[in-house]
Amino acid sequence: MARRTRKSAKREPGLAGRLRAMPRAVVRGLVRGLLLAVSVVVLWVVAYTLINPPTTPYMLTEKARLGTVSHDWAGWDDIAPVMARAAVAAEDADFCLHWGFDMGAIRAAIEAGSRRGASTISQQVVKNTFLWHGRSWLRKALEAMMTPLVELAWSKRRILEVYLNIAEFDTGVFGVEAAAQHYFGISASALNATQASRLAAVLPAPQDRSAARPSTALQRRAVAIRDGAATIARDGRAACFED
Repeated sequence: MARRTRKSAKREPGLAGRLRAMPRAVVRGLVRGLLLAVSVVVLWVVAYTLINPPTTPYMLTEKARLGTVSHDWAGWDDIAPVMARAAVAAEDADFCLHWGFDMGAIRAAIEAGSRRGASTISQQVVKNTFLWHGRSWLRKALEAMMTPLVELAWSKRRILEVYLNIAEFDTGVFGVEAAAQHYFGISASALNATQASRLAAVLPAPQDRSAARPSTALQRRAVAIRDGAATIARDGRAACFED
C-alpha cells in the first residue's frame, strides 16, 4: 500500500500539468488577465513620468484616519538643491550608482540579520507611490518587480522629485513643500543646509521626530547628514540629479 501511495503521489500533476488540464478558454482568460494587469502597471508607471501623482495609497489611508492631510506639490526647480542632497545622504548615498537595488546594503542587511534597512530611494518611491505599507511577501515581490521598471522609465531626478513630494515628514504632512511650511514657515526653495538636514533626519520615523524641535540624537544625525550632503556633492554622487 505504501508503494502505491508513493507512486500515486509521484503521478500527481504539477502546475504545468494542471494548466494543461484546464479548458483552453480558462487558460486564455488567465493569460489575458495577467497581460492586462502588467499593461496597466506599465502605463501607470510611464504616465507618472509626466503626471505628478495626485495622491498615494498611504496618503489616502492617513486621510481616512486623520480626516485631512497636508500635501503641496513642489516642482524640481522649487526645491532647494541642498534638500535633494540631504535626502540622498540620509537615505541612499549611492543613489546615483545603482539601478534600483543597493546590493552592498542588501548584503550588509543580511549579514546583520536583517536588522539594518536596505531599501533604496527608488524602492521607497515604488512602495509609497504604487503600493501599500507593510511587510507582506506580496508587497515586497511587487516592489522588486516594479523598481527596475521605474528606474528604466524615470530619470534619477524624477525619482528623487517624486520621493521628496510624497515622503511623510510629520503625521499627515506629506512632501517637502508642506514640511517646510509646517516646520519653518518657508517654502521648500528657501531651505538652508541646516533645515534641509533636519527634514531629512526625520524621514525614517516622522511620527516620532520633529525638525523644528530636534532631540539631541536628531541634531547629531542632522549634522552627519549635512556633512554627507556636502560629501556627495564633492565626490560626484549627486551628479545624476544635479547635472
